[in-house]
Amino acid sequence: MAPCPASFDLIDPVIFEIGPFALRWYALAYIAGFFLGLFYVLKLIARPRLWTTHASPKAAPMDRAYVEELMLWVMVGVIVGGRFGYVLFYQTSALWERPLWVITGITEGGMSFHGGLIGVMLAMIITARLWKIPLLNVSDAVAAATPIGLLLGRLANFINGELWGRPAPDLPWAMRFADDPLCALRHPSQLYEAFLEGAVLLALIAFLIWRFRALSRPGLVTGVFLAGYGVFRAFVEIFREPDRHMPEALQGYVTMGMLLCVPMIAAGAYLIWRSLKAPPASVPGEVRPERKKSRSKAG
Repeated sequence: MAPCPASFDLIDPVIFEIGPFALRWYALAYIAGFFLGLFYVLKLIARPRLWTTHASPKAAPMDRAYVEELMLWVMVGVIVGGRFGYVLFYQTSALWERPLWVITGITEGGMSFHGGLIGVMLAMIITARLWKIPLLNVSDAVAAATPIGLLLGRLANFINGELWGRPAPDLPWAMRFADDPLCALRHPSQLYEAFLEGAVLLALIAFLIWRFRALSRPGLVTGVFLAGYGVFRAFVEIFREPDRHMPEALQGYVTMGMLLCVPMIAAGAYLIWRSLKAPPASVPGEVRPERKKSRSKAG
């Protein structure tokens, strides 16, 4: 079958090739996302006043050495968790039918955000305990930078011509993708996700941090990220080509992506409520208990 004439083919998914080695935009997006995320977190910890209500704080709750080690393990968590999450959520039978492909097939693509999130959570928990840093401060720092990687990753998905949207023949900006067996005009859902999960979420969190010192309320940035991503991803799933890993009765109504976003939204809402209920930190790294209502004794 001849390939479908893509509506967008100005950028080759492969940047350059040297023998068997090929550098792809998808790999470059991961690399750039990690280093830009590291740069952003270092900028945040260089401004201790963002982490507290104190007028002249001496230091942020973590230092450069910890952030550099954290980002190394976050990178491992994203790759390992993302790959195994994809297999577990979307290609479960591969675990016993072709177990070697679980590892070797990573060059063919197939990463799960939700699996990568689990891997990152483990990296944060382990490193926070080893360095004795409050976990919510660590997760807030990572959550602030993560939309950068999401933005670049979704743009790379678009360049690769993968994870396209549902057919939309009457949509003015609908596109065809080269590997689509139907060669249909579709929603460019990768761009929707890049805009919402990447640009909008990054701007929202940055606004809360730099304008309202959201980092002084441990867990608030993490909660906004989890709830925001969950809502945006569930919304875009309406336009994204649905997966075939749901019971037949649910296909067309609920996707796996939607289901995986439900616990994210719930956890995010809880963290937002918890962080706003407790008073802000008066010193960097302080995790304040929730306010308790005072009870007056009847005289």
